[in-house]
Amino acid sequence: MSGSLSPLDLTVLVAYLLGVVGSGVWFYRRAGDSEQYMSAGRSLPGWAVGLSIFGSYVSSISFLANPGKSFAGDWGGFVFSLSLPVAALVAVKWFVPFFRKRGEISAYGHLEARFGPWARSYAVVCYLLTQVARLGTILYLLALALVPLTGWDIRLIIIGVGVVVVLYPLIGGTEAVIWTGVAQALVLVAGALVCVLSLMFKMPGGPGQIIEIGAANGKFALGSFSSTLTQPTFWVVLVYGLAINLQNFGIDQSYVQRYITAKSDQAARSSIWMGALLYIPFAAGFFFIGTALFAFYKVQPELLPATVDAIGRPDSVFPAYISTQLPAGLAGLVVAALCAAAMDSNLNCMATLFHGDFYTRYIRPNAGERESMRVLHGSTIGFGVICIGAALAMIEIKSALDVWWELAGIFGGGMLGLFLLGRLFPRAGGTAGLAGVVSGILVILWMTLSPKLSWWPESIRSPFNGLLVIVFGTLAILVVGGLAALLFPTRVKAPSIPLT
Repeated sequence: MSGSLSPLDLTVLVAYLLGVVGSGVWFYRRAGDSEQYMSAGRSLPGWAVGLSIFGSYVSSISFLANPGKSFAGDWGGFVFSLSLPVAALVAVKWFVPFFRKRGEISAYGHLEARFGPWARSYAVVCYLLTQVARLGTILYLLALALVPLTGWDIRLIIIGVGVVVVLYPLIGGTEAVIWTGVAQALVLVAGALVCVLSLMFKMPGGPGQIIEIGAANGKFALGSFSSTLTQPTFWVVLVYGLAINLQNFGIDQSYVQRYITAKSDQAARSSIWMGALLYIPFAAGFFFIGTALFAFYKVQPELLPATVDAIGRPDSVFPAYISTQLPAGLAGLVVAALCAAAMDSNLNCMATLFHGDFYTRYIRPNAGERESMRVLHGSTIGFGVICIGAALAMIEIKSALDVWWELAGIFGGGMLGLFLLGRLFPRAGGTAGLAGVVSGILVILWMTLSPKLSWWPESIRSPFNGLLVIVFGTLAILVVGGLAALLFPTRVKAPSIPLT
């Protein structure tokens, strides 16, 4: 079936895509005003919000990049998931009460109250850049999977799927995103299980052969346990995961906006535990798929299409398996799951921030309801176009997971550091915040650019692994900002998170 979807597969895929757009239409009237459009009336059950958080984690980054990573290497990337319970505990204890008590839809309004307008705008820009990188990666990976199934040009697929990703949040707002996320989670689970079972029972020596080959080739290793900071060791990935997940739960608009949609504090807390704990076993499942693909094609190399570059483009191996080894109907279900993984659109969150943190903050503070809705709709479309452009720019990369992790670390370090500075140092004001952010940006730029620029002196290049960008950037903000708070204390009436 390489190069074309069977009629049955096409029916399954089209039915799912129509259902996604239909969800937006269904919630259209309920999203008639800007508050409802952005917060879903603050009335959603915790289980629905939790499944949408789970679906957000299981993007096509997980569905395709994680199998590609374990196919080419080992399970070192899975260590990222092991930090989730710690991050979830911190979020339930401190972050949720803080944001629920404030009641603001924006995750960054409190930064202005603490450090000044610049801090709010800086965090919003960091978030928007992170989401452009994220959704661009997601669209690219989905298109990569659909190319061998359809024979269509990858650019055409990116644009086509991108239009669908824009449509349903554009029409139905945040409530459509949450409930579509519930459906996405169910389809994702079904698609992943189909792939795991198919691989297990297609092995000539039975399911145990996967374990034998994987173990013999070191595929189940969780990375090196050495103390070096130059390689993605177990400890480096774990610390990176903790920083990213604290950022996700603590200051990522995509998650904070979900807390606000929950009908109660308890519903918001339960949603975090559901999303975090559901993701861990499924992350293991995706890494297992990569190991199983390695075993499958090691004993049957003739089954790997000649057009697939397993060494240079490991992300393309799983789509090749879907297109050549799954029967009609099941292939359509897995492709629908891949589409579900790409449909986790944060475009409504990006539009919410543009409306509240830029447009009504600096341009039109007294914008009316109709004008606000036009801004929300227009910015949803605008950010969608930018994300589609980012996906098109990623076509030549080797490993999408590596690129996404690096970009997330670069754009995210400043946000997390500034948030923690405000929470941990009660007397840190605008001066301390600015000093911390400038130092953090310098550290981030040094760690990111110095290893890549040939003219940069060898003696002052960063020796550290790129995953540590967000860690060191955050620490720089805390250390420099904390010292500045001691030297230039500011008496501020700022919101704080109880630490006891």
